Amino acid sequence: MTASGLTRTCAGIACAAAMMIGAAIPSQAASATENHPKTRENTLTAMHGEAMAHASYHFYAKQAGYERLDKVRRLFDDAARTELHDHFTQEARLIGFVRDDASNLRESIAGEREEATRMYPRFAREAREDKDYNAARLFSEIARDEARHARDFTKALYAVTHHRGDVPAGLMAEPVKVVAGKPKVRSKRTLRNLETAMRGEAFANAKYTLYAEHAKARHPKVAELFRRAAAVELTEHFAGEAVLAGFVHSTADNLRRSIAGETYEATKMYPGFARTARAEGNLKAAALFTEIAGDEAAHARAFAKALRHLHHHRPAARTNS
Repeated sequence: MTASGLTRTCAGIACAAAMMIGAAIPSQAASATENHPKTRENTLTAMHGEAMAHASYHFYAKQAGYERLDKVRRLFDDAARTELHDHFTQEARLIGFVRDDASNLRESIAGEREEATRMYPRFAREAREDKDYNAARLFSEIARDEARHARDFTKALYAVTHHRGDVPAGLMAEPVKVVAGKPKVRSKRTLRNLETAMRGEAFANAKYTLYAEHAKARHPKVAELFRRAAAVELTEHFAGEAVLAGFVHSTADNLRRSIAGETYEATKMYPGFARTARAEGNLKAAALFTEIAGDEAAHARAFAKALRHLHHHRPAARTNS
């Protein structure tokens, strides 16, 4: 699943704020883990990792495309879909993560307000203190976007609960191109803040994708609002932060990072989560974690094969990383 140590765990303020998708998830699904607190905690950790992997592989695929490595691009694209549309979705179903549309909107409003009023303003202030002015500007810009998301979700909630009023169309994403490169910030603190923010944006993208699928039958305008927000979080916010963080490397390096992450998930994290679930008597969760561990092992093998092929058939791509 994960592409680097950055993606393995849920951490920081962004975490706290924080095919198979189409089926609505009934509220009673929460009973699958409500009596198994450690398993629920582990599931949320895994979901953050899957969301980060999906975002990472999305941009790794684009980098492979820039290097004209079409087979590797397709490999990353396929892995990204699996992480979101299979693993993240099944884990969400396990803990009843997706609720009714009004509840999903309320949760989203709280998260966006946290980011708009606390997390991103603090990151911007610290970036200015560290003389990372480009990061400060980006953090301030994203804070404004998140405030707009909160306002749009609030109007949508009113429309859903009062059956009157309009659901906003939402912000349209202005995609940022991400290419391999070095970090463009001077401060370790700013870099850590970028990484924390990226985890939050990746998770927002994944959960809004699920919320959109859930809403499309009864509230199609709410579904479109969530879809647009998901696109902004990934292709604009995450992407802008990835550029400054130097997150994307050459395809060969991206494969190496991905192999390390997938191997960790397959051999340590998910087996450990499965053991905990069995100890808590949650055999359904244990079976899911074991199944996903097998998928991650397959990803690691596929990435390793692609890396060997890359080394044997062409010189390393030249990048500015």
